[in-house]
Amino acid sequence: MIKIRDLNKSYKMGINYLHVLKGINLDVEEGEFVAIMGASGSGKSTLLNIIGMLDTHDSGLYELDGVKIEKLNEKKAANYRNKFLGFIFQSYNLISFKNVVENVALPLYYQNVSRKNRSKIAMQYLERVGLTNWAAHMPNELSGGQKQRVAIARALAAKPKLLLADEPTGALDSKTSAEVIKLIQEINDEGKTILMVTHEDEIARMCKRIVRLKDGMIMSDERIEQVRL
Repeated sequence: MIKIRDLNKSYKMGINYLHVLKGINLDVEEGEFVAIMGASGSGKSTLLNIIGMLDTHDSGLYELDGVKIEKLNEKKAANYRNKFLGFIFQSYNLISFKNVVENVALPLYYQNVSRKNRSKIAMQYLERVGLTNWAAHMPNELSGGQKQRVAIARALAAKPKLLLADEPTGALDSKTSAEVIKLIQEINDEGKTILMVTHEDEIARMCKRIVRLKDGMIMSDERIEQVRL
């Protein structure tokens, strides 16, 4: 699913360069549930952004589902994101002036799915996350946990090959975090490949594998006995 070899990324800081990723090598197979951990500045979010085609690497190889990802213009990157990826963000990134079902249906609009079918599919995924009764509500009427469930439904609606979750429980209390992670575990059980950035050991142990970064390098990569909820 993911093949990364000797991946490097730097950012220009005035007259100097900050070397953020330093020769990353990583393979993720279909169906895995991987936590990416590291302190602030370790490179974990940069790595997730490159995998998510929200940023580009300077050198090295990145392949996603057998497709080499490099030197993409924004249009092609957007097409690939819509084809391959679903995103779950800490801040939910829901559109405030669209209701719940419209938010979930949004990725299908970019796949040229008809309006009628978009709503039908969106409702199926809202049922999957237990929010059909909230379909007509606006985001500001939802709790944090409900917003994250809407974000998960939206990420799933386009049937992505890979789900990328960036601190999906970071803005939630512990009880709601557990509910959201349980849902994500169930999605992984159905065969979906999931990559999740987190700084919480307790959350990481609910994955099946933990990759730890430090100063732009992978320091450890271990498969673990998953904690189930």
